[in-house]
Amino acid sequence: MTMSGESSSLIELGVVGAPFGVRGWVKLRSFTDPPDRLLQHRSVQLRVGGSWVAYKIEASGRSGGQLTAKLKGVNDRDQAGILRGAQIGVPRAELPPRDDKDFYRADLIGCEVVNLAGRYLGKVQHFVETPAQVLMVVRDEKEYWVPAVPLHLRRVDLTARQVVVDWDDAAG
Repeated sequence: MTMSGESSSLIELGVVGAPFGVRGWVKLRSFTDPPDRLLQHRSVQLRVGGSWVAYKIEASGRSGGQLTAKLKGVNDRDQAGILRGAQIGVPRAELPPRDDKDFYRADLIGCEVVNLAGRYLGKVQHFVETPAQVLMVVRDEKEYWVPAVPLHLRRVDLTARQVVVDWDDAAG
């Protein structure tokens, strides 16, 4: 494990879940599509106690449809439990380039959001993970929690820093 000062260049690709077994394995929740793409990165950064710490993925697998991983230096259930809820980041430079239909959540933070009627709703503040879906939190004078799914997320223009959503501003 080493400390990293390059948190601003990290893209969050998932979060560490509950311990899995007694030998230091953890469950992972991936934000990548497909989810297994997260495991292509054998070195990751975990946000532990406010700091980013480098870890190597020694082994990985699946259990009941969930991704699992064994991190180097994490050898028992107690050590694995400490990592529960840690964000998983990878340096942007190690990620494949995106096309105009593909983007990272971090790229949307600060983008202006307008609905199909052209009404300005606010700027993307952050994302919230729920068991059902990811919600994009948009705030100006009001706050909107817009599901970040194709049904609602209609167009992303990173050059113009604008996101067009199918969302009724009266829905709040």
